[in-house]
Amino acid sequence: MGAGEHNGLRGVLWLLIGLVALGVGVASAVGLRGALERERAYRAAPVCASAPVRPSACVWQQRFTVRTADLHRGKRSASPEALLSPPSGGPWRVTFRRTDPVASELGPGDKVVGLVWHGRVVEVRDAAGRRQQTSDGPLGWPEDRLGGTLACGSLGLTALVGGVWPLFASDDRRHARAAAVVRWHGVGMAVAAVLTLWAQAANDWPMWAIPAIWGPLALVVLAAMVAFTVAALRGDPDDGIPAARSSSGAVPPPPPPPGGAAGAGAGRC
Repeated sequence: MGAGEHNGLRGVLWLLIGLVALGVGVASAVGLRGALERERAYRAAPVCASAPVRPSACVWQQRFTVRTADLHRGKRSASPEALLSPPSGGPWRVTFRRTDPVASELGPGDKVVGLVWHGRVVEVRDAAGRRQQTSDGPLGWPEDRLGGTLACGSLGLTALVGGVWPLFASDDRRHARAAAVVRWHGVGMAVAAVLTLWAQAANDWPMWAIPAIWGPLALVVLAAMVAFTVAALRGDPDDGIPAARSSSGAVPPPPPPPGGAAGAGAGRC
């Protein structure tokens, strides 16, 4: 397989990656508005006057006893979960997106308070006053949607550019190197978005901290991407270097004539 075909296949692969990532980024951006509206509705929800008999928009505090708790450590596809028993009625099964700070401390017999909203336990508070959103909780989803939009959007756009570029210049090594520079700097911007989202969640910063931190990092990566792309385009292609040149760029002297010095002298007679 030639270098042109190899670059073409690589470009197609990155093109597919870019399409998938851009699709996920668009979906995250579309879901951001709904997540913000749901979070605002939860924060503005009044306290229920009495225990609701059907799913309601008010918030009710229900006491539970932990029957079972399982963190599912070592299982990538399984979320931490707990089975909560109210004073009367059947048990409620809740799952968590993370293990800390409450889920990791739950054990059979522990007393907790669950916040019920729209017929679901959206938050669990333990005896020490620590609280944690369940998988049904509305808090935190806007930040996740914003982080997904920034990470997948930046990766998708750069992967598309870096994937299409080699398809039109598959035999030019300078353009192939420039396309690779664009692609991998897009990966860097996506990683920066993920790390920013992790820092925001770990420190409980407001949502505006995500673009405030990621924006300058993305500008630095973009500046580096432009600089390295220009350098790659200005570089000499490998197949354009004459074979007779030495590593220092100097042209070696021509070989002596046949017969050595004597032959050279005879030729002048």
